[in-house]
Parts: sequence; C-alpha cells; structure tokens
Amino acid sequence: MYYIVKFSGPFGFIKPWTAVRDGKTFSQQFLTPSIVEGIRQKLEVSSIVRHKLRYKSISIQQEQTQTRGWAKQSQLKMMVRNQSILERGVMINPILYLAFEKEEDAHISVKQHICLCRNEDILFPDSEIIQMEEAAFENLTGFELRFGQTEKSFLVGFNRFNEAKPMYGWLEISGNPVSGM
Repeated sequence: MYYIVKFSGPFGFIKPWTAVRDGKTFSQQFLTPSIVEGIRQKLEVSSIVRHKLRYKSISIQQEQTQTRGWAKQSQLKMMVRNQSILERGVMINPILYLAFEKEEDAHISVKQHICLCRNEDILFPDSEIIQMEEAAFENLTGFELRFGQTEKSFLVGFNRFNEAKPMYGWLEISGNPVSGM
C-alpha cells in the first residue's frame, strides 16, 4: 500500500543537466534520483518510493542573465557585466504525486511545500492523503523516471548527494501527461 500526496502549483522548471549554456532549454519531464533525494531531505521523511509528474503545457519564457566575470570598457572607464537572454520552456500547472510506504511520511509531507529545482517553483500539497495499491499508482497519468541501470536506461545526470556518481534510469509514461487536464 502506498500513501500518496499530490502537489501542484502554477509553474515549474527542471533544468536538464545537459543544458548548462543552452540559449533555449525546455523543462525536463522527470525527476532524477538526486532531485528526489533533495525533496526527501527537505520534507525530512524516510523515503519517497515513487513519483509521477504531469503538466498542462510548456510556456517559453525569457530570462535575462549576467555572466560571472566583468568586462573592462576602457573608453567609458568602467567595468560591466555582459548580459544575455535565455529562453526556458517552463511547465504550466505541474502536478506531482509522491508515493510513500509509511503513512507517517505522508502526514509529514502534506503539511509542507516543495520546490522542483528552483525556489520560485513552489508546489503546494493537497490536504488529502490518498491510499493506493502499487498497481493503481502505475496507472496514474504522468512521467516517471524509474531509477537504476537496465537495457532501457540512459544517463540522467550526476548525483550531487553521492560523490557525483552517474545516475541512470528509464522513463515510463502513462496516460497523457501533457494535456489540458
């Protein structure tokens, strides 16, 4: 039996590990092992056993950034930081289901907010905890990265909580996770 907490918010962005300097980046559609571990630590629960993520659409948003370094403009006798515009494909109305084996962990989680990757991507919990068998959870609409290395796995990043070791997983898609809901 799983204890499910549903989190939702107006928008969210999960930066792919390969998108270090891309001018246009779409939100990743799944949570990596280190993202799940970060959420687990924030919630202060013993484990998150499964998750499903879905959203309504992707919105392209522009963000102005500055470089770390300074450039000297001799004629103006000043130092400036160069700027650029990045385009990000942000999820609109994301819904994240977190599955717990312990009912106590669900009760702890239902009282807190989470962030997907950026502090401004706040998702709030529904007050109801849903009890569900694993088979029923598998039928929930959403994207889920199943963690581990199999013939279906691909590299999904490097684990910041485990000496930057490679993380692998395979994507399972159920229902229509990108829809008007």
